[in-house]
Amino acid sequence: MAKYDCTYCKAENLGYRIECTECPDFNLCLQCFSCGAEIGQHKKEHSYRIVNGNGPAAFDTPRPWSLAEEHMLLDAVEQYGFGNWEGTAGHVESRDMQECEDHYVTFYVQGNMGRETFQCDSGNKVIDHTCPDGGPLSPSITTASKPLELSLQEQHDLGYMPFRDDFEIESDNCAEQLVSGWGINYDDDELDIAVKISKVDQYRLRLRERERRKQVARDYGLIVAASSLNDKKNKYKKKMSKDERELQDKMKVFSQFHPIAEHEQMFENFQKEKELKSKIKELNELRKHGITLIDDIEDYEEDKYKREKKKENRAKMGSLTPKRNSTVSKKAEGKLEKLDILIDDEENKDEEVRIETRSTSQPGYDLISDREKKLCISIGMSPANYMTIKTCIIKDYLQRRQGLPVKIRYPNGMDKTHRRKIMSFLTDNGWIGVT
Repeated sequence: MAKYDCTYCKAENLGYRIECTECPDFNLCLQCFSCGAEIGQHKKEHSYRIVNGNGPAAFDTPRPWSLAEEHMLLDAVEQYGFGNWEGTAGHVESRDMQECEDHYVTFYVQGNMGRETFQCDSGNKVIDHTCPDGGPLSPSITTASKPLELSLQEQHDLGYMPFRDDFEIESDNCAEQLVSGWGINYDDDELDIAVKISKVDQYRLRLRERERRKQVARDYGLIVAASSLNDKKNKYKKKMSKDERELQDKMKVFSQFHPIAEHEQMFENFQKEKELKSKIKELNELRKHGITLIDDIEDYEEDKYKREKKKENRAKMGSLTPKRNSTVSKKAEGKLEKLDILIDDEENKDEEVRIETRSTSQPGYDLISDREKKLCISIGMSPANYMTIKTCIIKDYLQRRQGLPVKIRYPNGMDKTHRRKIMSFLTDNGWIGVT
């Protein structure tokens, strides 16, 4: 590589330099040129050209490669691929195809850099699977595994066949559907055959994953552990709805990523999320109908039930009512009146049963006595409201006995007859004295 020095400051030019086109062999560094240096016959007004000295070379060759050329060569090989020397030479404009190939192979493949990058393992990779005593080829494959000791009930619960080492429902049980309808036809072109071969490769990978999971279950005793765990679950297993069973089946795929406790906790969290969404939807529906207080929900549901019952009764009566132009006998009219009476009696019975069922399902029902339960059902009051009113009455009674002024703390809109019934009930049972 030619060496150029600045004619003015005598410094070595390793990169770009300014060459005067009027003065022979006259070079200036960028710093001297920017200062307008003049020496001898050279003037700063002379025409010039910018020349790149390319800097030092990375490798010692007869025609050295600059660092810029090295970078362009590596970028071209990465972009066009190893062996595409035509594209590489088009990227490195200052070198031809043969120079690019020779330089890359010499220094980046066969040189020190290539030996450190590509490890050549010339060892023998052939493994002898034959038995030393003349046994069968690959005995680990031909020798059957020892069947697991499981009872018939456990085999039935797990769907496991010990002598075949198979399950009735395998992991990824639908893998065969990937290739079940495929076949090589006479009119298939190369693309069709390549697609079908790729599907077969995918099927083989899924079979390999199925065998791996089965082997892990055998090696770590998961099959026996699952049978014992299944027995414990059957003892304390609660009945699940259809939606819960479907959700549990969908979540089985995640059971391989965390322990059983975390899996059950995740399932419970999903169930809670579903219940909360359902409750939010129900509250939004109540808000649309103007219900903003919890105490009003009971009255709204009662009115809604009555409205639906009346609609059903009208539908029944409409199907039995004769047309306007037809004549109805007195006997038919009597039957209709009896039917009305039966429907009214049935409504009253349903209303009583519904009130009793609603009261027993409300919170706080298990905190009161049997007599108090009957009292709440008779006056149609929830246990929570009853306990609040009971507390207020007892506090008022104690304040009167101590001579303190009493303030009325009963709920607004409370029926006076209900308050009298509750006070008489508390007096009869010894909660308060006669006032």
